[in-house]
Amino acid sequence: MESLPITQNDRENLAQFLGNLVDTSILLRREIHDFLDYCDLMAPKKGEIIADIGQVGEALFFVLEGHGCLMAQMPESEMEIGKIQPGEMLGEMSFFDRKPREVRLRAGADTRLLRIKRSMYQRLRLERPLLAVLLLEAAIISLDHLYRRTSTDMTQLNRYIHRTGR
Repeated sequence: MESLPITQNDRENLAQFLGNLVDTSILLRREIHDFLDYCDLMAPKKGEIIADIGQVGEALFFVLEGHGCLMAQMPESEMEIGKIQPGEMLGEMSFFDRKPREVRLRAGADTRLLRIKRSMYQRLRLERPLLAVLLLEAAIISLDHLYRRTSTDMTQLNRYIHRTGR
């Protein structure tokens, strides 16, 4: 999947998007634009693999448009086990724990992603520590959203199986 250049129009739209994710009382618009200098833009088509099972995350992604799917490999097929919506991160677990992925990350629709590669994240940590801390906070929030959705789904499945009807 190739990287796309970030145009000035993209920068404005991405800055607005990122401004909705972080506390703008401590982060200036200029700093959001600075963060974009560490990133690139990707546009996988529906069904395209973003990252595969067994790979260690060398990049993490913000979903700007479309959605990402977490796909488990079954004996004869794939099964969607999670969906990452616009405004959330994709790939942060393997990126931060450096363990091989256990699920495939696939574009669930034509999707636009903001990507930060590990090398650029390392530079960000040294050059702009406040931005790196805010990125970590965004990762925690994104993981929390995924965990809560998964917990809700598992509760509903358990109720269905045990026929509690709630």
